[in-house]
Amino acid sequence: MLELPDDLRDAFKEPLGRVFTDPTTLLAADDAGRPLVAIGDVVTAHLLDAGRQPDVAVIDGYTEREPVTDDVAAALPEPDVTVTNPPATLSRELLTALVTALADGPTVVGVDGEEDLATLPALLAAPLGGAVVYGQPGEGMVLVPVTDESRATARDLLSRMAGDVEGALDIVA
Repeated sequence: MLELPDDLRDAFKEPLGRVFTDPTTLLAADDAGRPLVAIGDVVTAHLLDAGRQPDVAVIDGYTEREPVTDDVAAALPEPDVTVTNPPATLSRELLTALVTALADGPTVVGVDGEEDLATLPALLAAPLGGAVVYGQPGEGMVLVPVTDESRATARDLLSRMAGDVEGALDIVA
């Protein structure tokens, strides 16, 4: 449905929110009662280890393009649903699964492919006041509150991707 063009890759190097290296500190900075979406295996494992089950977790079995370690894999629950999402893309299947998972409650979305870009549609699909946590390579976990401002940033980045932007926005916004 959408593909990341090469000239947009640099836009993802800066974190969209505050970076944390400790999940307990991250959770203390967050309102634990609000909907929380975790993007990534290591982030999800850290949140679970800290006692917080994400309302939606999106995992693919990899971190920084390498298979996750055995201890991370062991900490993760089995996916409730599995979707296909090739690298550097956002598939219709992934977007629909995110929206459904947010409506259904605690859900683990397994991705055959890559989940790296799922932060953008998660910010658009999650309710205002929610939060999205994703991994920032080499830095830690990024906590992004779902606000009008973070949604505008996500919408801007998503709209600069190649493909059916309007169709994608119809699904997640």
